[in-house]
Amino acid sequence: MTTLAIVLATVALIDGAAAATPADKCDVPESFISTDADFTSVTGAVKAHQRLDISVIGTGSSALPGPDGAHFAYPAQLEAALTAQLRGVAVKVTAHIQSRSANADMVTSLAKILADDKPSLVIWQTGTADAMNGVAPEDFRTSLDEGVAAIENAGADVILMNMQYSPRTDAMLDVGPLADVMRFVAQQHGALLFDRLGLMRSWNDSGTFDLYAATKNYDMAQKVHECIGWALATQIISAGHLGALRMQTTR
Repeated sequence: MTTLAIVLATVALIDGAAAATPADKCDVPESFISTDADFTSVTGAVKAHQRLDISVIGTGSSALPGPDGAHFAYPAQLEAALTAQLRGVAVKVTAHIQSRSANADMVTSLAKILADDKPSLVIWQTGTADAMNGVAPEDFRTSLDEGVAAIENAGADVILMNMQYSPRTDAMLDVGPLADVMRFVAQQHGALLFDRLGLMRSWNDSGTFDLYAATKNYDMAQKVHECIGWALATQIISAGHLGALRMQTTR
């Protein structure tokens, strides 16, 4: 099996498979959810219309397989977390999944998504396909910068989500340079970076989730997506200054 085939197979396993007993609650270190970002579009939409429209643009790692996969994937979990926590706010999260799409290809779909959804916030998950295809960091930066600018020009706030962490492919696929580009572009635009790569590595290292031992049981994958949705909701509430609307929930 080629390196690329191994990587694709492993990503598919992590996207839709699981191992070990999931944690009873989402163990997310504060460093991964604290933010100084200022989501003015989110704040304005909630204040003026009591609603929050979010578009998620992602590859296969933003989805889970099976007839109920969309229900358990992090976009739906994010919608559920925000709905549960924000009193009186109508939340809609629309997922646009483009499996194995390179960053430049995803940019071409932005105009229609922004026009159709009219989101206050766009979560853009990208980078894995570009790393697998050997896209140069500078080319990746150019397309990412173009896409973020288009989102901002449409009046939406931006979260960039980087790659998944996989201990199975960590030695075969160097995602570090593109992850660094994502952090740099986020800083340049005042966008928020959701460090999924670092968070999942932390979970694996701490034993919260065993991301190496993948099986055909979906329980852990679902729990990982649930925790990512909860962490995203926490960041959005903070960056949107929505704490006054937050209801106390337990996990």
